[in-house]
Amino acid sequence: MLKAENITINTLTNPWGISEIPEIGWVLASDKNSVMQMSYQMQVAEDPCFRRIISDSGVVRSSDSTHVRPGGLQLAPTASYYVRVKISDGREKSGWSETARFTTSLLSPENWHGRFITAENGDDAGNSKGTLVRAEFSVSSPVVSAVVYSSALGLYRMYLNGQKVGPDELTPGWTSYRKHLLYQAYDVTGMLRLGKNAVGALLGAGWYKGKMGFLGLRNNYGDRTAFLCQMEITYRDGTRQIVSTDGSWKGSDSPVLFSEIYDGETYDARLEQDGWCLPGFDCGGWRPVSEVPYDFSVLTAQPGCRVRECKSFPAQRVFRTPKGETVLDFGQNLTGWVHFRVRGKAGDRVVLNHFEVLDRDGNAYFANLRTAKQTVIYTLRGGAEETFHPHFTFQGFRYVRVKEYPGDVRSEDFRAVAVHSDLKPTGSFECSNTDLNRLQHNIIWGMKGNFVDIPTDCPQRDERLGWTGDAQIFCRTASFLADTDLFFRKWLKDLAADQTPEGGVPHVVPDILTGKCGGDWLLSQGSHSAAAWADAAVILPWTLYLTYGDVEVLRKQYDSMKAWIDFMHSHANGSVWNYKLQFGDWVALDAQEGSYFGATPNDLTCTAYYAYSTGLFAKICGILGRKDDYGKYSALYREIVDGFQKTFFTKDGSLTARTQTAHILALYFHLTPKRFVKKTVDTLLQLLREHDGHLVTGFVGTPYFCHALSQNGHTEEAYKLLLKEDFPSWLYQVKAGVTTIWEHWDGIKPDGSMWSPDMNSFNHYAYGAVGEWLYRTVAGIEFDEKKPGCRHTLIAPHIGGGLTFVRASFRSGYGPVKVEWRTEDGADVWLHVAVPHNTTATIMLDLAKEVTEDAGQVFTRCSGGFHAMVGSGSYQFRFTR
Repeated sequence: MLKAENITINTLTNPWGISEIPEIGWVLASDKNSVMQMSYQMQVAEDPCFRRIISDSGVVRSSDSTHVRPGGLQLAPTASYYVRVKISDGREKSGWSETARFTTSLLSPENWHGRFITAENGDDAGNSKGTLVRAEFSVSSPVVSAVVYSSALGLYRMYLNGQKVGPDELTPGWTSYRKHLLYQAYDVTGMLRLGKNAVGALLGAGWYKGKMGFLGLRNNYGDRTAFLCQMEITYRDGTRQIVSTDGSWKGSDSPVLFSEIYDGETYDARLEQDGWCLPGFDCGGWRPVSEVPYDFSVLTAQPGCRVRECKSFPAQRVFRTPKGETVLDFGQNLTGWVHFRVRGKAGDRVVLNHFEVLDRDGNAYFANLRTAKQTVIYTLRGGAEETFHPHFTFQGFRYVRVKEYPGDVRSEDFRAVAVHSDLKPTGSFECSNTDLNRLQHNIIWGMKGNFVDIPTDCPQRDERLGWTGDAQIFCRTASFLADTDLFFRKWLKDLAADQTPEGGVPHVVPDILTGKCGGDWLLSQGSHSAAAWADAAVILPWTLYLTYGDVEVLRKQYDSMKAWIDFMHSHANGSVWNYKLQFGDWVALDAQEGSYFGATPNDLTCTAYYAYSTGLFAKICGILGRKDDYGKYSALYREIVDGFQKTFFTKDGSLTARTQTAHILALYFHLTPKRFVKKTVDTLLQLLREHDGHLVTGFVGTPYFCHALSQNGHTEEAYKLLLKEDFPSWLYQVKAGVTTIWEHWDGIKPDGSMWSPDMNSFNHYAYGAVGEWLYRTVAGIEFDEKKPGCRHTLIAPHIGGGLTFVRASFRSGYGPVKVEWRTEDGADVWLHVAVPHNTTATIMLDLAKEVTEDAGQVFTRCSGGFHAMVGSGSYQFRFTR
């Protein structure tokens, strides 16, 4: 049995809004082992019966089954296409796969008939109220299909005949609005009715117009919200009708009196206008809308990875604090909002204050929110039971103080809903250590809480910005946990758009800081181009290529990557680079008292990343066949490494900076002279012992600490570091009962006091980057950069840490890679692996002395154990250590 199944288009299932020739992928299904595709045939048609085939590859001798582009395909706007595939492995031929479908976007600015319209005027620049816009239209005969394309300056919720269109929230998301704006596509065929129909939208300030950033500035992109939509209706007789936003629409204020990202939402249900988005509504009191000029060339369709309500949490308990506050505990620190129901008289209010943790006395703790209010105020209409949740804001919280509520506060009337980008889970990890399993849980929820359309630094205080360093540090871990390809590609487009003309990379993307930080004590020194932060420009595309195997991301980001390397080169002093404001080993514990900056010198961290990114970029040049650039940047890389060694190593092989982070970077980035590797490792171990086996690293050193140990023969020391339970450690937080990752190792100190409220998030994924080590080393799932995307996988689990079993998987574009190991009597190890069809793997048996069960595979002795090359299938091995 051989089949091609799970057909995807741009990694999505039957997507809407494709704007370029798509990449097709499929998974091979077979009941045999060592199955490799020998050929495929792919057809694209305009109809599901494939009577009108517009692209037929014929039989192509190729093993490619991911990122395959149809040849000779010319896409029409707002059209549907159908795809099918059949394959051969040289022994069998499959039949045609099930049919997949994709629908194109408007493709070019000329195809837009709609215009951005607003119900606001210049006097509204200082407020964050919600507005409504609406129109009516007629449907004259039976409809075959209807698709709507919509976007906004601000945030929007679209309605058709009284129903919300689509499941998405916080659309169109946050981008560099003047250079890149997304629009969404929805199938609304089933929502139309013969005769009169009504379409409308509720608009909010969002990231576009609201107060954003710790400087509290408004109108970062514009001072009026606006809505854009274009509905294309196809009738049974083939005729088409277009309904779009224009000057004929009407506008009104809404019951949303105030809504902002940081401060929450105020809603007065007494102002609701029943039937406002139904046909026949009397809008005589509504005002004319006006058009807002906009450059339609920056509009891009968003086919997937949108923000949605993803999981619901009932309130676990209602309790009174020592101060007498009524508090709801939802048991999970999350990003989203609260759904509640309430009954009372007109004018009664519900007031909810959201927060993350209780203080040492058990009272609500709001200080770490800084100026963010995180408050929802709902005024009742009165009479029947009412339900509500906010529209254009989100909160970071586990707890909610119920400041006002008519009647008794009952847990069953409240539920928290996690709202984040809808990413398909790809990784799983569990082991015999329940604390590590909890750490894995916390890492996942740190990612979910901070992947709200962009990768943010935190979801609760008056910040929530796309800090590049946090994203760079965590991207490898994130890409094990979930399919982050579209999520990061969208953000990388904004990174490139917001680079300075010279190639500098902003500290935050989208960039709302440049030119606005004169009064800030820190960022007035520079708003772009910090080592480890700006290096996201290179490290993220490389990570996506390594994880998913698609060279296209390297092509698209090439100019951006090159510009960043050239920026560093132009500002380097010889081979040493250090530019204006640097964050260094941010919030490391070896910092001076009261300082955010770790003890590792900036010129060392900067030059280390200068070398690392340049080396990656040289590899990328080679992959893309850019021979001249490959030669140029390979030579530059060698120069930087040589300069690093001469500058930061003494003649006796000591590093000039005696910090954990300095040694970690020198080892992990392969900057240590070969003759000094052992000494560097020994010194790192000594630095660990000086702190009783604890880390004192910050954002730069922490992600690579365990790797620097295990890659240099000290896996057991890496396990001991990971499994530390007292402060400071990962499991210190787990033992404290938290459900996400903290920004600071000492966010809550052992005595229960808090780190400074200036910057103390309890949902901050950066230190969750250790999750990468769980997958790559503990489970041993490692990507081969010569055959990325799991085309060939290196499976080399490192046994240790007192663990008796580990079970992990990663779902690649070819199917899941699975690894499970368990120990018996401390010496025998059982290893079960599953390798997806159309791929191969190298199995490494860690420190094996003898292979006692080889599953018919040929193992060869090597340094560190035994290894074997295997084809696809499931295998079970046993070996003695």
